[in-house]
Formats: sequence, C-alpha cells, structure tokens
Amino acid sequence: MTPIRHNASGGSDNDAVLDAVRDCVLAVGVRRTTLTDVARRAGVSRMTLYRRWPDVRSLVGDLMTREWIAVATGALPARAPGVPAREVITEGLVTAVRAFDAHPLFRKILDVDPELLLPYVLDRRGASQEALLELLAGALRDGHADGSVRAAHPERQARSVLLIVQSFTLSLRTMTEEDDPELAHEAFLGELRAILERTLTP
Repeated sequence: MTPIRHNASGGSDNDAVLDAVRDCVLAVGVRRTTLTDVARRAGVSRMTLYRRWPDVRSLVGDLMTREWIAVATGALPARAPGVPAREVITEGLVTAVRAFDAHPLFRKILDVDPELLLPYVLDRRGASQEALLELLAGALRDGHADGSVRAAHPERQARSVLLIVQSFTLSLRTMTEEDDPELAHEAFLGELRAILERTLTP
C-alpha cells in the first residue's frame, strides 16, 4: 500500500515492466531482485528503467500500488437495485480480505519482505489506501442516503472501517492456530462480517 512516485502514466509499457517486477519478486523476493533482472524480463534496457525508477524499491512500490488497488476495487461490487449499501460494503470488504490473503504477491511480501508494508501501517497512507478510502466514503454516503448505514462523517467513518479491515488483512494468519487454517480463516472472516455489520448498522 504505497504511493505512486514515478510515471503513473505509461500504459502497457509500464504494465510490462511491472509484470516483470512481479515475476522477479515472486521468484526471489525484493532484496534479490535487481534492475538488470527486471530489464531482461521486460525486454527493455536498464537505462529505460533508470529514467523512470531510481531503484528496485520504487519499482516495487508502483507494483504494489497497481496490485492492491486492483484487489480492493475489484472486491467491492457494483450495487444492484434493491440491495442495501451496507450489504455491498460489508460483503465487498470481506471479499477483499479473502482476496489479499490469497494474493501471491501479497503473501510473498508478508513472508519475505514484510518491512515494505510497515511505512503504510505506521507512518503514512499510500495511494491504494487513498483509493480505497475514496471508494468507501462514496459507498458510505450511499448507505447514509438509503438508511442502511449509521449516519456519521463519511471520511472519518471510512478511515475507521479501513483500520478494522487492515488489521484483518495484515494479521489474520497470526491469529489462526487451528489445525484447519482455511476453516479458521473463514471463521474469522465471519467475525469480520459481524463486526462490520454492527459498526455500520444504524
């Protein structure tokens, strides 16, 4: 969950480079990934990379931004007619936590390079967090309008909800000690659903 620091534009060229970074990180982790490796996989010169990104960490930062925003925005479905906004928000956030838990890049970073995530937990918000906050605030306003969500300051409410969801996303596996991890994860996701329902219900 990290800010975009370099060319946010660039379309398919940037995507090809970020795809190459993802492959490298999945193979060997961030610390063993080099710009030379990325350039070779992406089919570009090292100088092309240096003009856009000064080092591997900035490349990985943009990769995380792309991947996390895709997971978060993809998890919150479009609201169907007659479905309360609270239900869309709750189910979307539970789906997002499940998706992060299964995401290969997220799992690799947690396993090998967890320090990359610490600044966005302890120090500052990143671009993917800002995108999700904007999405959440809009959904919460819809919930205020249809009466399914407790009335509150939407931005503050969105930040509070994100704090809850972030803790489950980052720490879920540290709390699952049962013999069947998948069953335990689903049980905790049920608890998350209940927490969100009780937090958002008027």
